[in-house]
Amino acid sequence: MADLLPLVDLNAQYRSIAHEILPAVTNVFESAAFIMGPDLDAFEMEFANFVGTQYCIGVESGTAALKVALQAIGVGPGDEVIIPANTYIACAFAVSQVGAIPIMVDVDDAYLMDADSIEAAITSKTKAIMPVHLYGQAVDIDRILALAKTNGIKVIEDVSQAHGAMHRGKRAGSFGDVAAFSFYPSKNLGAYGDGGAIVTNDPEIADRVRLLRDFGQRKKYEHWIIGDNCRLDTVQAAVLRVKLRHLDAWNAQRQRAARLYDERIREIGLQPPISTNRDGHVYHLYVVALPERDRAIASLAEKNIETGVHYPIPIHLQPAYEHLGIERGRFPKTEAAASVILSLPMFPEITEQQIDRVTNVLQAHVDAISSRLP
Repeated sequence: MADLLPLVDLNAQYRSIAHEILPAVTNVFESAAFIMGPDLDAFEMEFANFVGTQYCIGVESGTAALKVALQAIGVGPGDEVIIPANTYIACAFAVSQVGAIPIMVDVDDAYLMDADSIEAAITSKTKAIMPVHLYGQAVDIDRILALAKTNGIKVIEDVSQAHGAMHRGKRAGSFGDVAAFSFYPSKNLGAYGDGGAIVTNDPEIADRVRLLRDFGQRKKYEHWIIGDNCRLDTVQAAVLRVKLRHLDAWNAQRQRAARLYDERIREIGLQPPISTNRDGHVYHLYVVALPERDRAIASLAEKNIETGVHYPIPIHLQPAYEHLGIERGRFPKTEAAASVILSLPMFPEITEQQIDRVTNVLQAHVDAISSRLP
């Protein structure tokens, strides 16, 4: 059998930067500055500069980033936060964990939050909108910002899948009142463990985030508010500092791979992912719609090719949210996507030969379907 072609090849990336990573983490080990060390301060400054914001505060995960960001802008029990129905469930969980209610809206043809659906979802209880820059592509953020301004509500960008994505010459994460990032290892900018960050241009939000992530204290044993313990470890910050220097180049390699996929996918007779901002899309995931999707997954697995589905069960149909009483059929585009979308192997180091290997299996899959048609 052919070698495994993973959905994300983290080993290939590590091998390319091991000579930079090992000294960086060794320095942390030798300094013993494991918590709130100088590499964390340096990373926060460097990442804020990268995104184009005044402030960055590192936290322990992307979910923590969303939760703390919500708390920092005052979202709490009884408030409503508008989120897309097609996203990772951490968005909804973060809202629920601060006592608020996730209000879902459908997605557009690019599987991104549908700006046309947001206005109807706004009520007197709406405190924030949480657009998710999904799969590496920025949402129609201008329209969302305009709706938020008109209605006096906050915007929290979820940029967990779009590190470096661009919209109108600016980075995703620099538009809203506050933005949350995940540095889960498979992300475009991934740590070697869990990690996350919150960015903002608002000094009051930044100050409150710093308090919330570190026991409500500005200095040890002096606690101003009820906070949490969700700091970004210094070791992870050191890893992220190294990887941040490569991020733009890695994103360019993802875009190159996406162009190759697009060509092959069209040749098969399928539709490549819809890109409303091609140059700004950083392809955290390469997601296609396939007939008989589950058969395709099995065929690819037989050839030792990993795939993923992002996401197979929409949030409103998850058992955890049965209490919201949202019936099947409420978000037709999200539900339709869940049955056909497939994430193909995508990482900066993927080769043309590996892309051909994937698309050859898809060609056979499409041919098999055609052969059964009358």
